[in-house]
Amino acid sequence: MSDADDIESIRERKAEQLKQSLTAPDEPVHVEGADHFEELTSDGVVLVDFYADWCGPCQMLEPVVEDVAAETVATVAKVDVDEHQSLAGQFGVQGVPTLFLYVDGERAERMVGAQDADRLRSLVESYV
Repeated sequence: MSDADDIESIRERKAEQLKQSLTAPDEPVHVEGADHFEELTSDGVVLVDFYADWCGPCQMLEPVVEDVAAETVATVAKVDVDEHQSLAGQFGVQGVPTLFLYVDGERAERMVGAQDADRLRSLVESYV
């Protein structure tokens, strides 16, 4: 690969990041149902947080996912497992918090338990 090809590749990647940053919300989006979930995860990099209000680790994770939403080009979607039990069941969520990373509609990663901000940021950045 030549230097010109490298530069072009970098330009394309940066253009895509800019496009996503203009469209990705700066705060988590609460999923309203299955159709909304499909819409949110169909394009770009999306971190999905299956959580419950009564869950201590979920409460500890909340500021972390808020930071990821604000500081990365990923969309962060939050799914309340009590409100959307069918979605939780459909995705095999048995414990909370459970996080999924979607890239252009395809599930790329699954994590169970509280995660630190650096790990989530690195994970998101690795798929951008």
